[in-house]
Amino acid sequence: MKKRVLRLTAVFLIAFVLISGIDILSVHAETPYRTYTVDGYGYVQETQTAYLAHATITKFGDKFLDTPSDLYVTENGEIYVADTGNGRIIVGDLEGNLIKVIGEGTLISPKGVFVTEENNHVYVADRDAAAVFEFDENGQVVNQYTKPNSPLYGDNLDFLPIKVVVNEAGVMYIVCESNTNGIVEISPTDGGTFLGYFGTNFADQSIQTIIYRAILTDAQRAKMASNIPSTPDNLAIDKKGLIYTVTRGDKSKTLKRLNIAGKNLIDPDSYDPIPAAVTAGNHDNVYVASQQGYIYEYNNDGDLLYVFGGLDDGTQRVGLSTLVTSIQVDQEDKIYILDSDKCQIQVYEPSEFTNLLHRALYLYSKGRYTESKEPLTEVLKMNSMFDYANQAMGRAYFQEENYDMALRYARLAKDYEGYSDAYWEIRNQWLKKNIVEALLVILAVYIVIRVVKFLDRKKQILAKPKAFWENCKQKKVVSNLLYAKYFMKHPIDGSYGIAREGRASWAAPSILLLIFTIEYIVNKYLCGFLWKNVREGRYDILSDIGVVVIVMAAVTACNYLVCTINEGEGTVKKIYTYFCYSLTPYIMLTPVAFVLTHVLTDNEAFLVTLVQLLMIGWLVVLLILSIKEVNNYTGKETFKIIALTLFTILIMALLIFIIYVLWAQVFEFINSIFGEVVYRLGY
Repeated sequence: MKKRVLRLTAVFLIAFVLISGIDILSVHAETPYRTYTVDGYGYVQETQTAYLAHATITKFGDKFLDTPSDLYVTENGEIYVADTGNGRIIVGDLEGNLIKVIGEGTLISPKGVFVTEENNHVYVADRDAAAVFEFDENGQVVNQYTKPNSPLYGDNLDFLPIKVVVNEAGVMYIVCESNTNGIVEISPTDGGTFLGYFGTNFADQSIQTIIYRAILTDAQRAKMASNIPSTPDNLAIDKKGLIYTVTRGDKSKTLKRLNIAGKNLIDPDSYDPIPAAVTAGNHDNVYVASQQGYIYEYNNDGDLLYVFGGLDDGTQRVGLSTLVTSIQVDQEDKIYILDSDKCQIQVYEPSEFTNLLHRALYLYSKGRYTESKEPLTEVLKMNSMFDYANQAMGRAYFQEENYDMALRYARLAKDYEGYSDAYWEIRNQWLKKNIVEALLVILAVYIVIRVVKFLDRKKQILAKPKAFWENCKQKKVVSNLLYAKYFMKHPIDGSYGIAREGRASWAAPSILLLIFTIEYIVNKYLCGFLWKNVREGRYDILSDIGVVVIVMAAVTACNYLVCTINEGEGTVKKIYTYFCYSLTPYIMLTPVAFVLTHVLTDNEAFLVTLVQLLMIGWLVVLLILSIKEVNNYTGKETFKIIALTLFTILIMALLIFIIYVLWAQVFEFINSIFGEVVYRLGY
């Protein structure tokens, strides 16, 4: 079905509010950033502040950090930091108190840290030591896992672990630097058993690359850049055992949620091109931190809830970062961002708005739909246009079988799937109540038509209307309008009439063009919700009319120029006529498609698509045959003329654009001179 628009990377315009610098261990301040969300149309919208810059941690006790690479926050609030520059793991609390230090003298360059909640064992990925260390709760080394002794791993591949997570069974998932085969999966049995590669990224195979590799020689292909899959940059694991990964440059697959089979279960509607870290939230949500300090929160389906934060410009403002390497969330939904460049941890706490939304998320995920409506109502009081809240409210009403309210909220949220489901149920209820009456009305209409025809044959009750209609048909404009229907059914004979029998005119084609324009505008703005591609309440009718008129004028002029040069027999009037007559299938079938958009759901969307394809195909056939017959071309010449016409239109558009740009510059120059003169004269 139709989903949300777009979805390329959203461009977020972050405005920062200047606040004082930070010199102490932990400070509190107002947010120096704005919070954004993406609405149902795919547009970026500012919303309430989702998270407040709560504190900044620069040291634990008297231990300062040196280029830290990773952190992990346990359920009891302890913070484990991979202090890479000092070759150790520092353990502290939110207040900056030092609890203990792990791995001093053992670790060389710890890049990743993970802590199991069951036995509080600490796993450390040490790149320079080429090993993953397992420490117990006392900081003693329990195990050390080095390069797997398996031919499946790859004899020529180094083992350079940089990130690690562990599931409940003790199986380790390790991201190794420059290993493009995927995440290394190692079981703790027998001192470390290599289970294989997990969640391998796919290489980007563009059509251009495929064509190049097909036509180039072996020597030329060898000089091309290698097309190999990207290595994940970071990973996380949730309580269900699902693995989350982020990969720079992987476009829409930047964020993945992988099940046990390695299948991706999430398709985010927005993404950051340079993600640095990922973590799972407490409400089936997920957080991604970009390298530049932007923090994204998604729901379980990959819909973007918020994006906030940003890049520090050197003013050392709380809440802004310079080089993010890790993100964590504690049991109270506080977010911890590790800034390697600043050697500090930024802490964000959720606002009331976010707490309400998280409560609704939790209740909804547990199937407690009626209860979820209470916090959702409060969220909508704060921001009635927050699309995700409207969507969740609509889904909650749907589960309660209140389909009218579900339809209303789905429309507010631009939730096409929810709207389709609710409308399906409403339509079924209407049919159950009114099917008999509807059939009786159809039968009555049929009987009336049959009776009128019978009486007309016996009494000629329609004699006067028929005579009036026959009189109207004798008028040239009406006759030419009716000829469009004949042209649509018999394009070859119809084209002959335009070329040889005087059917070319200005009035009738212009009326058809006017009808086409009206239908185009009505269908664009008033079609069924599931097929609408414009924002609610946004109308640009004058621009639509201008586009139709300009396109028709350009097509007619360019086709006339090309046909004249290539000995075509069509005049401007004839060419304009057959172009307008070729719009007849659109004029005839658009009302059918328009009605269908108001009565069908996504399950029957193929019917609307079928009508639209028939309309377009029919129109194209009429255009091709009319160009051929009116200008007396062969088939080969016809396609040549069409190609030249399209090329001429392109050149004309380019010239108009160049003239527009030059005129704008001239106008700006004249305006600046006038302003300077006024300034010099002292006005």
